[in-house]
Amino acid sequence: MEFNEELRRRIAQVEDGIGALLPAPDWQPARLALAARYAMQAGGKRIRPVLVLAAADLFPSPRSERLDPIPAAVAVECVHTYSLIHDDLPCMDDDDLRRGRPTVHKAFDEATAVLAGDALLAFAFELLATHYASRPSVASALGRALGSAAGFSYLVGGQMLDLEYEGAPNVTPSLLEEIHVRKTGGLIAASLVLGGTIGGADEAQAALLHRLGIEVGLAFQIQDDILDATADSATLGKTAGKDAKADKTTFVKLHGLEASRAHARRHSDAALEALASLPGDKTFLAALVESLVHRTR
Repeated sequence: MEFNEELRRRIAQVEDGIGALLPAPDWQPARLALAARYAMQAGGKRIRPVLVLAAADLFPSPRSERLDPIPAAVAVECVHTYSLIHDDLPCMDDDDLRRGRPTVHKAFDEATAVLAGDALLAFAFELLATHYASRPSVASALGRALGSAAGFSYLVGGQMLDLEYEGAPNVTPSLLEEIHVRKTGGLIAASLVLGGTIGGADEAQAALLHRLGIEVGLAFQIQDDILDATADSATLGKTAGKDAKADKTTFVKLHGLEASRAHARRHSDAALEALASLPGDKTFLAALVESLVHRTR
């Protein structure tokens, strides 16, 4: 397997799924559909939906029983994109650039951005309920996993903690890790669990996938902090240096660059250890984990 070629193939599957499953541009009200598509089709790394596809492939089912992971992959990307739209709003991180383009509230307006995010969040669960209706137990498990990752326990709870401790002098290493487990790790872990559930993972395997995702999420976030401190906006496709400007406590601020790189490596190694206990061909997933630690954008 040539990793970059395989990654491009899976990203293309995700892009095709987004194009096919999102409401058409002429959906009424059209401004809402256009804003949602603007955010969803802005590119990006597509790490989370690719993880759904890769995890599903670890558990090959007989063709007659195989479920299509694409709707779940698009659902995860809907949740991720909604969180970015809201994260960029003036009341949150107040950013003008996302994925190399003006943020949704800049390209449209704040009210439309809020509603586009709301619509994408709701649409994610509509996708799961609709496309896996023939397997109610699977649809229920998928909705439960994504709901947990998107709400109080992880994404929104982590975002609240991030805002609450912005500029605070008493952020400890354990609190910083908790913020990022919840804000970043939860949705990455859910992506793997959704894929595994679609493939037929049992309870123990789902727990391993969740652990793998939390470690990947921490490695990913630490590298994000490193890039925010060292790369430029053109390379990142978003505003560089905004964490320092907002006086946020990051891994780099708390530990320094070299120690942060060592932390990222440690979490990446822990992810690979969890991956080794899972079945199937793990070549692509292992290469993807490695690529996240060494990425430059």
